Amino acid sequence: MVEDYEHSGVSSEAGRRHRRQLLTTLGLTGSVFMAEVAGAFITHSLALLVDAGHMMTDMAVLIASTVTAILMDRRPTANRTWGWSRLEVITAAGGALVLLLVGVYALFEAGRRLFGGSDGQVEDIGLLLFFGILGLAANVGSILVLGSSHQDNLNMRAAFLEVMNDALGSVAVVVSAVVMLLTGWNGFDAVAGGIIAILIIPRALGLLSRSFRVLLEEPPQGLDMKQVRDHLEQVPGVLEVHDLHANSVSSGLPQLSAHVTVKEGTSPAESERILTSMQECLRTHFPVSVEHTTFQIEPLGHRDQSGEHLDM
Repeated sequence: MVEDYEHSGVSSEAGRRHRRQLLTTLGLTGSVFMAEVAGAFITHSLALLVDAGHMMTDMAVLIASTVTAILMDRRPTANRTWGWSRLEVITAAGGALVLLLVGVYALFEAGRRLFGGSDGQVEDIGLLLFFGILGLAANVGSILVLGSSHQDNLNMRAAFLEVMNDALGSVAVVVSAVVMLLTGWNGFDAVAGGIIAILIIPRALGLLSRSFRVLLEEPPQGLDMKQVRDHLEQVPGVLEVHDLHANSVSSGLPQLSAHVTVKEGTSPAESERILTSMQECLRTHFPVSVEHTTFQIEPLGHRDQSGEHLDM
């Protein structure tokens, strides 16, 4: 039965590359996380401790992304005809939601520290600066590792976003340490934390929105369904296109289905020509190439029992 399900959202070569990149990034992030935890206890830096907590969240997302990349590379089966492709969207949505919560909390905490009179005291600002630079160097390395694949799918995009936000956190630690060294004002930790939160929240919302579009089975971005129907109805021999639906299983894996009304007496050869023309249209005419299509050919007068037609 497996031979009947050859299609997959991710090629084996791309899947192996994604696994290598995610494992390398996870190793770098894990090493910096342990160093930052140790540094936070040594320096008593709240900024470094918060950044370590942020990095722990990122590690969880990277672990989930790595597991997802492994599962997505498995071949589809009779029970999972699309394989594990949808898992990348679920992972991306979960990571975006966690990141959004971290951003909101950081923004709230920054306001509390700035206006609540609780700055905190850092005992060794020089050591804090060292750990900030160490974290930034590791984050830059991870960005270089993931940079070539971060547009491949939502899973890799989520991992790249986590690393980018790690880098911003490390920059905040470095800047905070430098400002405190120059001015002695501990409150700059809160200012830097608020800036990072403001940068985190829009990106998390964007990724969450893209993930929800897939989970809600909305048409792929760039595919105008009214234009699709109008164009299909211009295929010679087609009288009407209805019950038109399109969605994405995962990144780069759109699918479309429709009922197509043709005149009575249409021969099998003519039906095959119409089917081939519509498939070619969906593959080449629109900004989004739809490889997976299902068309139900119906003669004029056929009584449709599938429910209401979609008006566009």
